[in-house]
Amino acid sequence: MSGPVTLVYGDELMKHHLSDQHPLQPIRVKLTMELITSTGLIEHCHLVPPRAATIEELELVHSPEYVDLVRTLSDPALRKRVPRQRVIDAGFDSADNPISNHLHDGTALVAGATMVAAQAVESGAALHAFSPAGGLHHAHRARASGFCTYDDPAIACRWLKNQGHRVAYIDVDVHHGDGVEEIFYSEPDVLTISLHESGRFLFPGTGFPEDTGSGAGRGSAVNLPYVPFTWDEPWLEGFNRVVPPVLRKFRPTVLVTQDGCDTHHLDPLAHLAGTTRIWPHVGRVFHELAHELCDGRWVALGGGGYAVREVVPRAWTIFFAEIVERPDLAADLNDRESVMPGPEAQERVWAALHRDIASLGEVHGMNF
Repeated sequence: MSGPVTLVYGDELMKHHLSDQHPLQPIRVKLTMELITSTGLIEHCHLVPPRAATIEELELVHSPEYVDLVRTLSDPALRKRVPRQRVIDAGFDSADNPISNHLHDGTALVAGATMVAAQAVESGAALHAFSPAGGLHHAHRARASGFCTYDDPAIACRWLKNQGHRVAYIDVDVHHGDGVEEIFYSEPDVLTISLHESGRFLFPGTGFPEDTGSGAGRGSAVNLPYVPFTWDEPWLEGFNRVVPPVLRKFRPTVLVTQDGCDTHHLDPLAHLAGTTRIWPHVGRVFHELAHELCDGRWVALGGGGYAVREVVPRAWTIFFAEIVERPDLAADLNDRESVMPGPEAQERVWAALHRDIASLGEVHGMNF
């Protein structure tokens, strides 16, 4: 089932450095690459360098005024002239989205790396492509949010749509993929699926089963929230009951997946109780569905993950092993067992999951 696999990386991606104290540290991507190399998985792909996204590519989803503002804020000589209110309105008024001299250059490289992956798949140079630096899914058309300045998944989805594809975007990050969803909320030929910790407990506070799209796009947004302490078994049940049937109903021609690994119980920014043991299954199911529905076309991205050394390199290497169909090379990296909460928490998790799956089926007219 496998075919040519492209892996997009270059050390210049370390320029995407928001601050020394920021939770999003690009070293996690470099550590992932070192692990992919040391396991021998690097021998089963084509390593391709990133490039900066062009202004035209950024403006596929972002307003020209916003892109111009980001470039201005990246210049120390010019940023002092920007009115304070404009900075606030664009989302750069908090420690989540700090201003830096490499703000534009760093995040444009991430977006460009994702575009390299998308173009490799669209051109046929690769069946599958992985850009672990990508997955900055919170940025909106004219506003930064949640560590994200340019929304590289949305840029890739828009570009692929413009090439004539029906695009399915699946986001398994612990945070709701709100930026991508909002950008395509009224468009019927881009499906967004997000599995995430409930917005009742976690940023960005959105992504409920009743949020299904608007206008012509009604039904093209699918949201499954999980309550705190959800561990591997219920998380995978939700994934298995929702993702394959929704994709089969939509019939995409390309998959774009955001594969944030902050569902792990060691992640400091969320409250789920997952382990790396979900990743062989997630990677295998995406792989099989790409071949079943999309002639193999699959663009995989990174995303969240803030246990920078303990979790991220292992999770993404295990996942990449499924992309290249060599899970044996990463088997020793997996957590040895799942982590389960106490009986009362287990009961709450299962009850919430079954309730939300039932609600999701009701609003989408599907029997999950």
